[in-house]
Amino acid sequence: MGITWQRVVELATELPGVAESTWWRSPALKVGKKGFARLRDEAEGGLVLQCEMVEKEALLASGDPTFYTTPHYDGYPYILIDLDRIHEDQLRELLDAAWWLSAPAKLRKQREQQSR
Repeated sequence: MGITWQRVVELATELPGVAESTWWRSPALKVGKKGFARLRDEAEGGLVLQCEMVEKEALLASGDPTFYTTPHYDGYPYILIDLDRIHEDQLRELLDAAWWLSAPAKLRKQREQQSR
């Protein structure tokens, strides 16, 4: 059994300032009003997650079927993730990276200070 949307929410809301919301009329996660993840209800399904383009290219080049894209996301810093295939630890790392890309500077700074 794969990871549910509810579990994605639980993992993401461990990060500061994350709130469940909507984005493009689908369930989403935001930090500081900026979306960084959403559950796709399109035909291919999956989780859309913000990432660095270098990371996206590496994940796609790995050949791991957990990670994919569609023409709509070509050229954009978002990777699509098959929640039935991804391991929770890897998802947690990717959510954390997406959070860093989207979080306001003040939240990032607070988190850095707390981790010292």
